Amino acid sequence: MRNSIGRRQVLAGAGASLLSAALGGCGAPLLRPATAAAGPARLQLPPLRAETDRITAITVCTRPFRAQGPRLDVERIGEKTVVHNYGHGGSGWSLSWGSSYLAMGKVLATGERDIAVIGCGALGLTSALLLQRAGARVTIYAKELPPDVRSSLASGIWSPDSRICLEEHATPAFKQLWESMARKSFRTYQTLIGLPGAPVEFFDIYLVFDPSDVASERGQPADGRPPFAHLEHELIPDLTPHTAEFAPGSHPFGARTVRRRTWMMFNLNAYMRMLVSDFRANGGSIEVAEFHTPADFAVLRQKTLVNATGYGARALFDDRSVTPVRGQLARAIPQADIDYGLFYKGVSFIPRRDGMVFQVVGDSDYYGFDDDTTVPDRAEAEQAVHTIAGLYA
Repeated sequence: MRNSIGRRQVLAGAGASLLSAALGGCGAPLLRPATAAAGPARLQLPPLRAETDRITAITVCTRPFRAQGPRLDVERIGEKTVVHNYGHGGSGWSLSWGSSYLAMGKVLATGERDIAVIGCGALGLTSALLLQRAGARVTIYAKELPPDVRSSLASGIWSPDSRICLEEHATPAFKQLWESMARKSFRTYQTLIGLPGAPVEFFDIYLVFDPSDVASERGQPADGRPPFAHLEHELIPDLTPHTAEFAPGSHPFGARTVRRRTWMMFNLNAYMRMLVSDFRANGGSIEVAEFHTPADFAVLRQKTLVNATGYGARALFDDRSVTPVRGQLARAIPQADIDYGLFYKGVSFIPRRDGMVFQVVGDSDYYGFDDDTTVPDRAEAEQAVHTIAGLYA
């Protein structure tokens, strides 16, 4: 049974933390000090058609969370060397290039140049492309291909610390590793801005709070469970603009308080098509294959493999350290004039060009935690749409 949606909203740093943490992968930067709103005295935004009859699909994914962070070690299995690259929680897309860069180095250290990549999601595709650029011959083996992989069901925002690990495991060494992955990934994404199909772009999101919302600091979960690590605000505050605050009366949402943040967004249909196309254009091949145990790797000709199976590693490697985090999206018909996002009462709206996204994110990092159910919940989807629609009432 999924966690119920909390009613207590947080204002100071926690609003953005909750949004980013819940959205990522299916991250949580604290808000930096707000600055005075620039530009016109009143914020002008075209109204969003938040209507349930515009929902085109309801999808559910399971993000692979590991309390100690992603698995990035090297393991010997029979005659094969396996480089692991999975368990990024809600940060798979956001950290993919940096994490795969680390995996590439470990692969090349084996001396092999005919490489197998297991998995065709965010980490598999980026691992394969980076290995190709380093001169390797790469074959991807996967049970499912885009758009039917779990990575296709992510919310599609830059959320590099979304359920990346528990705070107790955020050691200085881990923080250094995480920062290198985040910065490498961010730099790579900047090279994709402005490409045909807009695979990557920036957008403004407005965090909206009612006057009755309670201001509090992000900290220990209310039920005493250990907190998740939130690293973006601490380690990479220079990568995104500061927030700007709009007072009641200076925006379209009545007596509420509004904060604006600028985030990076991935239009995943266009982005994944680009990655697959680039991989094939570079001579890569993709074979549909299913592996039930690591012993099945013996049939592959390659001696070195990258395991980028994400949540699938829980079953394939019997890795009980992987905990599912359920994330449901309600996809809706795109609206051409809407280029901004919203967060209100534990619900987010993201204006992706390949289908607008509404999502209940709750009031805690633990929303959807340890829930592996994938049956769509229509009531939850409609609640998300109705909550955002309430801003325009």
